[in-house]
Amino acid sequence: MSATWKHQARRLKQMIDANNETQAHLYMERLLLFPIDIQDKIIEDISHLPHCSSDAVANILGQYSIQELK
Repeated sequence: MSATWKHQARRLKQMIDANNETQAHLYMERLLLFPIDIQDKIIEDISHLPHCSSDAVANILGQYSIQELK
């Protein structure tokens, strides 16, 4: 997992922890280039993590970005 994914995951986790879903959506749309339907899935997956760490969030982001390439 790259340092870039970890940094982006930390930022996204902070927004979700702060219950700022609107900012999280804007961040994923503008900076991470995820479409809205994928954003909802990412936020849902993150909200169900038993231990929400930056590494766990980065893994989720990586999973969805790989799916987009297929």
